[in-house]
Amino acid sequence: MAASATPASIVPSVEFDANLIRKLNQLGPRYTSYPTADRFSDAFSYGDYLQAVASVRARGGRNPLSLYLHIPFCDTVCYYCACNKIVTKDRSKAVTYLSYLKREIEIQGKLFAGMNRTEQLHFGGGTPTYLSDQQMDELMAHLRRWFQFAPDDSGEYSIEVDPRTVSAARVHNLRAQGFNRISLGVQDFDPDVQKAVNRIQPEAQTLEVINAAREAKYRSVSIDLIYGLPRQNVMTMAQTLAKVIAADPDRIAVYNYAHMPHLFKPQRRIADQELPSSDTKLDMLFLCIKRLTEAGYVYIGMDHFAKPGDELAVAQRQGRLHRNFQGYSTHAEADLVSCGVSAISSVGATYSQNVKTLDAYYDHIDKNELPIVRGIKLNMDDAVRRAIIQMLMCNFELSIASIELAYPITFLTYFAAEQEMLQELAADGLLTIDAEWLTVTLKGRLLIRNICMVFDRYLSAARAANTESLRYSKTI
Repeated sequence: MAASATPASIVPSVEFDANLIRKLNQLGPRYTSYPTADRFSDAFSYGDYLQAVASVRARGGRNPLSLYLHIPFCDTVCYYCACNKIVTKDRSKAVTYLSYLKREIEIQGKLFAGMNRTEQLHFGGGTPTYLSDQQMDELMAHLRRWFQFAPDDSGEYSIEVDPRTVSAARVHNLRAQGFNRISLGVQDFDPDVQKAVNRIQPEAQTLEVINAAREAKYRSVSIDLIYGLPRQNVMTMAQTLAKVIAADPDRIAVYNYAHMPHLFKPQRRIADQELPSSDTKLDMLFLCIKRLTEAGYVYIGMDHFAKPGDELAVAQRQGRLHRNFQGYSTHAEADLVSCGVSAISSVGATYSQNVKTLDAYYDHIDKNELPIVRGIKLNMDDAVRRAIIQMLMCNFELSIASIELAYPITFLTYFAAEQEMLQELAADGLLTIDAEWLTVTLKGRLLIRNICMVFDRYLSAARAANTESLRYSKTI
């Protein structure tokens, strides 16, 4: 399948090669971290996290913070969802949860006292707008009590919103509460697809939220779509894309639906026979790339598109783009402090994850300790491989000299075992490599996970031992 001619004014940021994708598509991590979360160990404890914070303080605590809050509650279940969530209409559960979440925020606030300048905040879920206006007011006030937030024009404060849960007035209130970026879950505008995944969301409802966000002067409006859902086809995707492009969001994420009912119970309600074929999914992906590129969006990487003037696109051009558990970010130097069930923090040279159930979460906080259950301390090998994967995921190129300056290695010697795989990918047209640079081609950008997997020592060891994880999705 070949893309049609692109207008001269549009510079392609990715190239679609269906045959290459079919050949190389495989299970693999999304690399929101390295090492990936499935490598975390329960040998990592609360004490290890305290040591990580102490090491940040010993270095002067100069880096700003990025805060993440997980709100796990939803009114109804979307069958495709793979998030850690609690579906309930009993609002008292949120009252209890918030009381404990505030206590966790206080513990973290005390740990980071004197080095608590925060430049990024993200509310994820679940459905963060499950909380009432008053609850959100109180939670934001509590955060400001313990952390020092950068001004609105320089900080990035985002919230995930289910358009079915908010009015235009609520969107304005969220802006007044301090959020300046809003991300809307849409997935698909087709009523038949919405019915198949139990998410009935009229187009007018979504457009009302977008219009309200513009009136309230949010810095960015983002829309999430999914391809590969039941009853989807190229025609329905084309209709949805036309509506999304007409809505003119600043950013668009187009995720591949990973059907893993053995891991996520809600997905068992999706009939296998209603899922599009692999070839149809590829056709839909090609259509998304073609239409969004023609509409002027830049392919940032890993499902994400943005307008050329968006901060993500600018940061990528300037080599400042970063990737973490919330996706792409412009705040590369920030330590990530996360609160709530299942939330993952990245502080110093460590990753740590909270417990996943409410009861365990409450038990830890009742003991006046953070609810950390697992994590990992990065060694030098982890750190160098993380740096390489970050550069490739965010910038599609790697300066070999920069790695050799930052770490005590000779690149070609240290990664001698990886050279054969890199040369195979180069022969397939995914990258070029010489003594100074590894550069991902436009064809290779869609398969960036495959390239990063070459540098994943844990994945190579798992494959050698035939213990590769079944929790991964396909790379495309």
